[in-house]
Amino acid sequence: MTENETPEGVEESKAATRGHIAAGRTTLGIELGSTRIKACLIDPEGTPVAGGSHEWENQFVDRVWTYSLEAVWTGLQDAYAALVADVEASYGVRPRTFAAIGVSAMMHGYLAFDEHDELLVPFRTWRNTSTGQASAELSELFGHNIPLRWSIAHLYQAILDGEAHVPAIASVTTLAGYVHRRLTGRHVLGVGDASGMFPIDTATHDYDTRMLAAFDALVGDRGPGRPLVDLLPQVLVAGQEAGRLTAEGAALLDPSGTLAADVPLCPPEGDAGTGMVATNSVAPRTANISVGTSIFAMVVLEKPLAQVHHELDLVTTPSGDLVAMVHCNNGASELAAWADLFGQFAAALGSPAGADAVFGALLREALAGDADGGGLLAYNYLSGEPITGLTEGRPLFVRTPDSRLTLANFMRTQVYGAFGTLSLGMRILAGEGVEVDAMYAHGGLFRTAGVAQRLLAAAVDAPVAVGSAAGEGGAWGIAVLASYLGAAHEQDLGTYLSTRIFARAQVDVVEPDPHDVQGYAAYLDRYVAGLAVERAAADAL
Repeated sequence: MTENETPEGVEESKAATRGHIAAGRTTLGIELGSTRIKACLIDPEGTPVAGGSHEWENQFVDRVWTYSLEAVWTGLQDAYAALVADVEASYGVRPRTFAAIGVSAMMHGYLAFDEHDELLVPFRTWRNTSTGQASAELSELFGHNIPLRWSIAHLYQAILDGEAHVPAIASVTTLAGYVHRRLTGRHVLGVGDASGMFPIDTATHDYDTRMLAAFDALVGDRGPGRPLVDLLPQVLVAGQEAGRLTAEGAALLDPSGTLAADVPLCPPEGDAGTGMVATNSVAPRTANISVGTSIFAMVVLEKPLAQVHHELDLVTTPSGDLVAMVHCNNGASELAAWADLFGQFAAALGSPAGADAVFGALLREALAGDADGGGLLAYNYLSGEPITGLTEGRPLFVRTPDSRLTLANFMRTQVYGAFGTLSLGMRILAGEGVEVDAMYAHGGLFRTAGVAQRLLAAAVDAPVAVGSAAGEGGAWGIAVLASYLGAAHEQDLGTYLSTRIFARAQVDVVEPDPHDVQGYAAYLDRYVAGLAVERAAADAL
C-alpha cells in the first residue's frame, strides 16, 4: 500500500483487477530470457498485476550453446503455473482466458525444422560465435553488416560446412517464432525479431528483396533447394493479429486444461523489441539499454548511418523503424557470479543473506570506489565477444602491484567491466553524429536504485533514465505489445505508449557526473589495452 492509498482503496483496486481477470480483460506476456522465463499479467491500463518465473540455463554441448526444446516447454509451463498461482493467491480467481497473449524471447540464433516440423539440429543460440566465414561473406555480399549471431549467418555457415541437415530444411525461425508457432500454428515473426534473422527493408517492413535474391544466387544448389523467403517466417508489425491460441497450444501452455483456446496473439518479438517498448523508446532520438545475460543498446535513428560498421547491427523497432543496435554477448552474469560468491562467504560467517540483499550491498559499495576503479581491470567474457574480435571468452580479474584493491574498487570495476564493450560500440555511434535525448535503462541490475544507473551514465556520457517498470523487463514489454492489438486501429505504437502506458510513469534521470566520466574514460583506455591479456587467456586456457 502506497502513502496515498487507503485500505478501502486497495480493496477496490483488487476487486477491479479480480473482475478484469474473471472477464478475460487482462493480457499475458511471456518472455524466454537467457536465465529466466518470465510470465507477466497486466490489466487494461498496462499495470502488472501478477507474475511467475522459471529459472533455466543454457548448456554448452559439443561446443555449441543450446537449450533443449523439452526445457523450453517445461519452463514455459512452470512459469505459467507460477503466474496462475500468484493470481489465485492475490485475487482468489483462476484465469481461464485473456484479452491477448504475447511471446518474446532471445533474438537471433538458429532453429531449423524439416517439413514435419521436426528439429533438425539442436537450437543454436545467439551466444554461438562459430559463423565467422558466413558473417564476413554475407556482409560483403549485401553491403550490410551481418553479425555472427544472426539466423542467416548460422544458415549460411551450415551450408558452407556441408552439414547433412541442410537439404531437409523446410523452415527456419527464432525461439519466439518457434514457441508462437506451436501455440498458434502460424509461421510468423514480429519485424523486430525478423530483423535479427535477415535484413529488413524499412520502406516495406519486409525482408530486403535484393538481398534475398543475392543469397539465393550465392548458395545455388548447395542450399535447401527452395528460395530463402519460403524458409523464413512471414513478417508482421506491431498491432497486427498474428494468429489465435489453438486447443493444442492452450494444452501446451496449461496442461491442467483450464486455459481456453481462441485467444488472439500479437506478433512474436525479440528481447530487443520488448526492451524498447518497456522503456518507451520507439521514436527517433530515443534509446534504451537492456542489461541481462547479454547487454545491448538500441538507438532509434533519424536517418541511415553513413557507413557499415561490423560493431553495429541495423535492426528495427516492433513497428519497423530503423534502429542501430550495439549488442554485447556478455552482460551481468559474471557480476552475478561474484555476488553469489560473496553470499556464500556471508553464509560461512554465519550471516546468510538473500541474493537481492547481497547484490544490493555490493552495488552500493561500488559508489565508494575510485572513479577509475583504482587501477583494477575486469572482463566479463563468459563467451566470445564479436565487437572486440574474440571468438571465445574467459572471465578475468587483473590488477597491477600498485593498484588499490578494496571492495569498493573491486565492485566498481566489475560494474565497469559489464559496460566496457558497450562503450566501444557507443563511441562509433557518436562518431556517426547520432544524438539521443536520453538513454532509458532496464533490467534487474537497476533494481538497486542509483548505482548501476550512475555508472552507466558515466560509461555512455549521457543522461540515463530508469522508470518504475525497469525491473519488469521484457515480459511486461511483450504484454504491452499484446494489449496494443486493441488500440492499433486508432493510434501508432509510440502514441499508445506515451498516452496510455507511460502517461503517469515515474522516471528518474541521472546526469553523467564529470568526475565519473573522466574516471571511466581512464578505465576504458586500460580496458582496451588489456584486451591482449583476454585474448591470451582464451588461447591458453
